[in-house]
Parts: sequence; C-alpha cells; structure tokens
Amino acid sequence: MVFNINLIYKIKIFEKNRIGEKMKQYLDMVKYVLDNGIKKENRTGVDAISTFAYSYKVDLSEGYPLLTTKKMYFNSMLHELFWYLSGEEHIKNLRKKTKIWDAWADEEGRLETAYGRFWRRYPVPEISLDGEVFADENNPWVTREENGQLVFDQIQYIIDTLKEMKTNPNHKNGRRMIVLAWNPGNATISKLPPCHYTFAFNVLGNKLNCHLTQRSGDIALGIPFNLACYSLLTMMIAKECGYEVGEFAHTIIDAHIYENHIEGLKEQLTRKPLKLAKIKIADKPFNELTFEDITLEDYESYPVIKFEVAV
Repeated sequence: MVFNINLIYKIKIFEKNRIGEKMKQYLDMVKYVLDNGIKKENRTGVDAISTFAYSYKVDLSEGYPLLTTKKMYFNSMLHELFWYLSGEEHIKNLRKKTKIWDAWADEEGRLETAYGRFWRRYPVPEISLDGEVFADENNPWVTREENGQLVFDQIQYIIDTLKEMKTNPNHKNGRRMIVLAWNPGNATISKLPPCHYTFAFNVLGNKLNCHLTQRSGDIALGIPFNLACYSLLTMMIAKECGYEVGEFAHTIIDAHIYENHIEGLKEQLTRKPLKLAKIKIADKPFNELTFEDITLEDYESYPVIKFEVAV
C-alpha cells in the first residue's frame, strides 16, 4: 500500500486545527468584550467593561467543555453542582469541601438565596386569585415541608417529563421544561440573588439540549464554571432519561470583564485550546449519584491564571 505523505500531513494539520476550534467560543467571547465592552461601575467597587446579551453555544457530543486555556478546579465545580442538587439552603456541608461560597454566607453557613433551594424546593402559593391555578399536595412534584410550606421539585419534574416524552413526543410539557431560581420577593433584597437564574431543556430528535440565561456573568471566573456545571448537568440528565447529548447554549445579559482581570484574559487569548476532556458517569439512578460517581478523563490544560473575586 502506498501512502501519500502530503495527504497524511494535511489530515494531521486539519485535526490539530479542529481541536483548536473546540472551545474557541469562550475565547471569542473574551475578545469580543475586550474589543467592544463599555466601562461600567457596579456594586463591587471594581470597574468592569460590559456588553449586552452575549450568546454562544457548544456541541456536547464533541467532548466535555472544561476550559483548557487555564487550569480549572473541576472538583470545586462538581461539589457545587451536587450542592445545588441537594436542595440545601445553606453551605454547612459545602464549605467542608470548597470555600467558593463562603463570602456570601454568615458564620453559620446560612445564605439569603440558594440556587438548590429553588431548583428542588420552589415555594408554591396556597392562596390565589380567582381563576388562577397552582399545584397542590396531590401533585407528584409537590411536598409539604416541616415548616408547613408547599414546595415544588423542578429537577424531578424535568426528569419525569423527559422520560414520558420517550413514549409521548407530543407531551403537553415538552416545551415547558424550565427551571427557575429567581423569586422577585427574595431577589430584590438578597445579598447575592442568582446570576444564572433560569435554564430550559429542549429535545430535538433524540438529543437533549439546554439553554441557560444569566443576568450577570463574570467572564474570567464565573462563566467557565457555569459552562462546565450546566454542561455536566445536561449530560447527567440525558443519561438518566435515555437521550443523546445535544448542545448547551448560554445567554449572558450583562457579560463583563473586571478591570483587574484584563491582563490574565489577554494571556489566555495567546493560548490555543487543547483537546477536550471526557466525562464518565456511573450507571446509577440520577438521584443516587454522588461526587465519586463522576469521573473527569483525559483533561489537559495550560497553567492556572489567578483572578481576584469581586464580592
């Protein structure tokens, strides 16, 4: 057999460039905000440059979108995701594993707002106006807590609906698979209301897609975590419900770069993305998965770039 050396070389170059294209979306966002952002004061006291409603999406079938242009602390992100899924309204257990939420909690670990509390225990009103309807205790996703409050498990609702859609593609809730972490009565007075406040799932063919909407996004620190977290959540739910992974899309209403992060992000722009990592999820029911059941494989990255947190 005769091999065409030039053809083999071209194929290798193509594959190398194709790897470089993966996760280019993040670097494109960094460059766009650096080039087009408007200087803006904010509550933290650290000025930022901001843009309005930046959107991107990644194909999860190509690999796990954990940034490679700087080392990511995957374990902290994973602990945070399982904290969300626990439904806890405090960080008493989370702070034993990671300190990323300590700045917004009191000494006893209590938070004024917690994502997981709304994901798994969203308050349901028991008094309504004429004509309004709300789920009651007979609803499969509603429970009454010890303090008497009715709450709705949005994550279980998503999982059950997706499973039902396997046999009923025209399910009435097929375009209503939304999780909300925002409650105006809480958010307007909370120390840190949810930034990534709502996400929706969508099925096309046999692929599960997810779209996250974020009111405010710190591009250097927060966005890489959000991308990794919700991509993994989509993979976990897809596995549980028997779907292939599709795309993760992300819209950031105020996408910003703090001025003390600019030089570090410019350093990232000089680094070409490496091959994407892989995720292995244990063969266990979704609600039984733990930290140890998620394995990150083949992750390579450039060194850490340190960014200060704006509190």
